[in-house]
Amino acid sequence: MNALDILRVGAVGLRARRARVVLSALGIAIGIATMVAVVGMSTSSRADLMERLDRLGTNLLTAEAGKDALGQEVKLPKTATAMVERIGAVQHATATADLDVRIRRSAVVPEEQTAGVTAQAARTDLLEALGARTARGVWLDGPGEGLPVTVLGAIAAERLGVTAPGETIMMNDQQFVIVGILEPVELVPTLDRVALVGFPSAERYFGFDGHPTTVFERSTDASVEAVRAVLARTVNPGNEGTVRVSRPSDALAAKAAADKGLTTLMLGLGTVALLVGGVGIANTMVISVLERRAEIGLRRSLGATRGHIRLQFLTEALQLSALGGVAGAVLGALATIGFAKAQGWTTVIPLWAPVGGLGATLLIGLLAGLYPAARAARLHPTEALSAAS
Repeated sequence: MNALDILRVGAVGLRARRARVVLSALGIAIGIATMVAVVGMSTSSRADLMERLDRLGTNLLTAEAGKDALGQEVKLPKTATAMVERIGAVQHATATADLDVRIRRSAVVPEEQTAGVTAQAARTDLLEALGARTARGVWLDGPGEGLPVTVLGAIAAERLGVTAPGETIMMNDQQFVIVGILEPVELVPTLDRVALVGFPSAERYFGFDGHPTTVFERSTDASVEAVRAVLARTVNPGNEGTVRVSRPSDALAAKAAADKGLTTLMLGLGTVALLVGGVGIANTMVISVLERRAEIGLRRSLGATRGHIRLQFLTEALQLSALGGVAGAVLGALATIGFAKAQGWTTVIPLWAPVGGLGATLLIGLLAGLYPAARAARLHPTEALSAAS
């Protein structure tokens, strides 16, 4: 028998029991689809995350005021930003400051109903340093930073029910005009929940003392760690232990690592489903051997050797698993494409995922078919024919 004859003979058994074949292949298909989809979705997610990191940059550092040994809030020097700008590798430095301000939608809203929105003073170069943008309206400019105007973060606008610039809110007992609404700030998501005013405006209307709470700086990529090592003592000389220095992009990198761990877990579940599918194939092939004893006996009587019988049933098992594997790879790829498009990601499916999945499928089919093939080959012609009759 040549290779084409072997494939043809193996396919005969599958065509004769189509419903059983579909159900058996389904287990393999689910396992492979799970594995391909998990790898594809995870890879697409990480590719999108890396693209965002490249766009946002990993060279942003923040220095925040902490607490002293007595638990008292520490104030950063008014000159903190200017001192950071003196570091050779620093390209840009700016700052924000927390304000003790009650924010309401209007004067008729009780003072205690602040909608979870806080206030911060900001320098006019904040958006440039963070790579942020306004979704609607404008940012604080030079002439406007001393006026009663504010820019809302994306979540703050939603919570206050503000949909467009030109509307007003109450900050303490002062009415402020909203001149802009920010897009979500990916590197500093806390800004999504605040109302931002200029430093001069904060001093004029809220008695702000000019001490920043957080200093942001961008440096060259190669010097990030060097700047990080000196940033705390530059921001607050002699009291650097009260300054918390962090890199916002680390949170996105940690998310990528967490996604990788979840991918490993899901691949494990896919492997379990694949093994269950293999057991289903083995069960199907054993039943097939029992039902086809007459066929086996007739072939042996006509001169087929044990090796021919063994090869026939191994081929059937491999074809059955390959059928499920191909269907699973296609379903997994389609699921990945659909999910990536829904999330706005670029679809990335590593070639090794479907190829490796098909390889694993054939291995499972081979292992699942060994015992049924050996059992069929052991049947004696007369025994098989007499049992069938």
